Amino acid sequence: MKTTLLVRNTLVALLIGLSACENDLQPYDSKSNEVALATPADIQIATYGNYAMLVTEAYTRHFLTLNEWPGDNVVQSGADGDQASLAASYLHIPAMYPTRDFWAQSYKLIYGTNLIINKIRDGESAALDQLKGENLFLRALAHFNLVRLFGRPYAQNKGESPGVPVLLGGEVEQYPKRNTVKEVYTQVIKDLLQAAVLMKEPKNANFASKEVAEALLSRIYLYMEDNANAILYANKVMDSKRYQLASTDVYKKSPTLVPETNPETIFNFRHTLADNKDKNSVGSLYYNDPVTLSTGWGEYYASQTFWELLNEHPEDARLAFITPHYINGKLQYRGTSPQYFVNKFNWQEGIANLSSPVYLRLAEMYLNRAEAYAKTGQNQLAINDVNTIRTRAGLSGKALYTVDDLKGRGSVFNVVLEERRMELAFEGHRPGDLYRNNLPLVRAYPGLHGTDNFHFRVEPTSPRIIFYIPEREVNINKNLVQNP
Repeated sequence: MKTTLLVRNTLVALLIGLSACENDLQPYDSKSNEVALATPADIQIATYGNYAMLVTEAYTRHFLTLNEWPGDNVVQSGADGDQASLAASYLHIPAMYPTRDFWAQSYKLIYGTNLIINKIRDGESAALDQLKGENLFLRALAHFNLVRLFGRPYAQNKGESPGVPVLLGGEVEQYPKRNTVKEVYTQVIKDLLQAAVLMKEPKNANFASKEVAEALLSRIYLYMEDNANAILYANKVMDSKRYQLASTDVYKKSPTLVPETNPETIFNFRHTLADNKDKNSVGSLYYNDPVTLSTGWGEYYASQTFWELLNEHPEDARLAFITPHYINGKLQYRGTSPQYFVNKFNWQEGIANLSSPVYLRLAEMYLNRAEAYAKTGQNQLAINDVNTIRTRAGLSGKALYTVDDLKGRGSVFNVVLEERRMELAFEGHRPGDLYRNNLPLVRAYPGLHGTDNFHFRVEPTSPRIIFYIPEREVNINKNLVQNP
């Protein structure tokens, strides 16, 4: 990617604009990074600016749609002109604006974190160590989320497939090459391990902390099939006692809560009223108030198979995140698709399309650990973790699993993967969970997919399980090799 001087000057101007006092002001374009980040207060403000880069349509919305719509929890109900729909249909093109904008925003974030990381020497002060750790976490998050979309799963080719450029310097690298997937993961882990050491403050879920870094490490090690470390870091998060599963009642209304009041949230993309994107938000894509039909687009529904899976137990609390559209008791359709509106990203603080999407939460730690247990033959421990999640969802008795009664799922691993599907639905996990485990995507339900709108299958070896590098970047940078 070519990071232009415009990006650099924009960032410096932002930092100065936020932190400048009325005295001794210099023109923005005369300020070097050294001046813009001269004091701990400047670095704090710059760090807030880096968090703010997550709370944008270019990041939050595209992260969620690009990581969720290629799965089988969501159905595209009809044709539209938005290129985001190409993620659902697998008809990718190199000039998709969602991938273009997500790539650019990610590297803008990486550049902003690099300025701070390279400015601070370890041990200068506890406050600066904390800020360096937070920026290391943000840099790791940005690289990891990029390689998930543009690099093949780690388990394929043992991480030797092309990944994304790893950028660590504070200066512009105009023509970086793609690092391998393994090299990206290695750097991400290095950043997170260092971040966990540096961060001492137990900040709330709007900011990075030691436990936030450890939670992301658990996910990353699981994706690498390093099951021992996936378990280790899930345990570290749980043993910290900083988080607890929300009660069933609180869980059902969790989309309406600000994240810092939810005991389960580890890290989120915090949106305030000022950040509300309204009909440009991800919530608007999933939900339209069935009474007024005026709050959003509501063109992407929960799939019929997902709805039926949850309805195996009508008492399942996770049904609260789906609002079927009925008129006079009759389920409504768009084309062949039943209108199961998803409300998991709506009604924070009573605002229809306001939400703070959760990136890491305690339930995932249980399920990371359960998957790792299942893959290492520790079946009873895996079932225990799954049942913990199911119990919180309001299930009991015969709705819970035993090692001897897997309800026809065939294996403990299948039980865990299905539970991940239900619990983490719409949060950006499902396609990756399939493909990193060498499983195909199978859509056998109505929707805009396939040749007959009822059947669609994607193998984990398909080139389209990842996205093209944005065309603009390949045209600018002769060293970027395009995905096939």
